[in-house]
Amino acid sequence: MKTTYKAILLFIGLLLLQQPLSAKTKKYTIKGTVEDIDGEGVKGVLVVLLDSDGNEVKDDKTNRKGAFKIKKIEEGNYSLVAEDDDFGSASKEIELNDDFDIILVLSKTKVVLVLSKTEASDASIDSDTSVEGDKTPERIPQEDYISTEVSFEVKKLQAELDHVGSQLRDLQAKSEMWMNPLSIYSKEIIMSNGSTVFGKVVYQDEEILKVETLLGYLVIEREQVVRIIENAAGKEDPEYIPEQIRETYSPPPMPKLAEPRYVASDPTERLSDKQRSANVVLVGNISEKRDRSENVTFTGQVKNIGGRRSDFVKVNFVFRKNWSGETQTLTTFVSGTYHTFDSGIVTDSSLLPGATGNFELVVPSSFGQFIGYSYTIDWEEYE
Repeated sequence: MKTTYKAILLFIGLLLLQQPLSAKTKKYTIKGTVEDIDGEGVKGVLVVLLDSDGNEVKDDKTNRKGAFKIKKIEEGNYSLVAEDDDFGSASKEIELNDDFDIILVLSKTKVVLVLSKTEASDASIDSDTSVEGDKTPERIPQEDYISTEVSFEVKKLQAELDHVGSQLRDLQAKSEMWMNPLSIYSKEIIMSNGSTVFGKVVYQDEEILKVETLLGYLVIEREQVVRIIENAAGKEDPEYIPEQIRETYSPPPMPKLAEPRYVASDPTERLSDKQRSANVVLVGNISEKRDRSENVTFTGQVKNIGGRRSDFVKVNFVFRKNWSGETQTLTTFVSGTYHTFDSGIVTDSSLLPGATGNFELVVPSSFGQFIGYSYTIDWEEYE
């Protein structure tokens, strides 16, 4: 029995002595990228690892960035080969004794190889490159390095230009919105209370409308909407400037709107009727009405509250065409009383002190869109 135990212990001891001899061999990893001559990673390139006898050990295909990885490779001498029908081929013989990174540059005329170690310090590299089957020692040409760097800087500059161009287009779009908001807010919504809203309808159902305007969003009940008009904002022709004066030409200044004149509110400051001048003011508000032909009619009433007769009474409407300040003026005369001057001229636009007169201005649809208006009242005084 004791002999049996001794035999078992002897057998176990022999196994322990043989364990270092059969220890597992350490294995390494080869990883890297396959690039073209411009430094861009090449996708789908088959990278094959061959042993010293030319037999295939393992292979891997590059991903979309040109990267590959071959794992669990034993120490030894190998050849690394990469081929692509469009970009050419590259190959390298290496003596593997640690992990390392490698960059293969594909070329149809010559093979350029760069190898950099990441973890080991003693991996040996054979610097032979193959040119159409012949092996000659060669480094990366300085011209190729400079060309790669210049190509990278050009692409970087192109990306920056594209970004600046995108910002410029956004700025132009915002500028156009403020110059001509009707290009975006083209819906004219006429309300039952007589007001008008310009905007863009972003949501609607059977009960409400949600409208985007320059000032923000507005929710309107459908029962308050009379109708919605689509305004097509056209571009006006640019002003013609003769070629001889284009460099020195400057646009005329904006017209200065005159303020209506009123009599003094304090009765003690008022003079006698003979010394007081005419003073015509607006009575009430100016009414605005649009017909089916898109013509707009402005009507109102004025009164001479001064102490003298006013002749040739007229109302000047200054329409603001866009947000850049462009204006256009239309004038209408007041229907007052008839008066015959010593020269024989007869007018029906005179207002005696205390008299009233009506006016009407029809703005045709051909006038175009406008975003607002102001008015002035003018007259003449004769003996």
